[in-house]
Amino acid sequence: MPAYHLARSVHVNASPQRVFETLSDYQTWTTWSPWLLSEPDAKVTISSNSNSVGSTYAWVGDVTGQGELEHLRLVPGQSIEDELRFIKPFKSIAKTAFALHAEREGTQLTWTMDGSMPWFLFWMVPMIKTMVGMDYQRGLLMIKDWIESGEIPSQTIVHDVVDVGPIRMAGIANRCPVAEIGPSMERTFSEARRELAREGLPTDGSMISVYTKLRMSDGVFEYLGGFTLPENAVVERSSKLKEWSLAESRAFHVEHLGSYRHLGNAWSVANALTRHRKLKQQRCGAFEIYRNDPKQVPENQWKTDIYLPLR
Repeated sequence: MPAYHLARSVHVNASPQRVFETLSDYQTWTTWSPWLLSEPDAKVTISSNSNSVGSTYAWVGDVTGQGELEHLRLVPGQSIEDELRFIKPFKSIAKTAFALHAEREGTQLTWTMDGSMPWFLFWMVPMIKTMVGMDYQRGLLMIKDWIESGEIPSQTIVHDVVDVGPIRMAGIANRCPVAEIGPSMERTFSEARRELAREGLPTDGSMISVYTKLRMSDGVFEYLGGFTLPENAVVERSSKLKEWSLAESRAFHVEHLGSYRHLGNAWSVANALTRHRKLKQQRCGAFEIYRNDPKQVPENQWKTDIYLPLR
């Protein structure tokens, strides 16, 4: 059967023992789980002894499916090894683990998964690695914030299907691995602002990112980063700027409050719910609009609107 291995890491400013005590206790998992965000009401059952070999964490939901985790091996301050048993949407078993290493007065935390797919689903392996890898990275960022500060500056509000548009924007086309989207966008917006100013175009529109493609085989985003423009603005053909527009449409809308590093949480919720409801997306690209200035408001109030245009 086609096998796969994936690993994601983050540095946590806390001792390995403290990180271990947090993650080995299944009672903490509902706080930072990257999957429960799309279905907070999913039923979670945790064994009475939640932090020992043999402890279990089971879930069942309409969006999240059904499965169970079991602690197989716990080495305090060093590692946590689990068996992950999926039941729905299809049965499979995988090994997951956390490895903890003291580093830079903190802990280098690595989350891994090793599993396999039925032979007839071999074509899904790259997609599984990309999607679960994104989930792992989201989970690690929430673990880091929660252990370090006691809170996770991320809240997703589902607004369902709404009217949106028309929208017109101009920006710079770029691509980057999923894990590098933040720094890549900072550079892209700086370049877009310079190009707009150089061509005498306004830069007081809303900042907007349009995701034109996610290459599942290698986990790379292709996107446009720039600013909304009025209809009468003229972008020369010779410009480095690329235009994108959306006619008045229906779109699935979620709102994210909090740090941009957690925007993946809102995207995950939006995509999970549109798939669950069998809503068909347009091929024009989904987009996010940043509604306030992060220099002017606290991090937990940074507001971003995410739209998935529908057919």
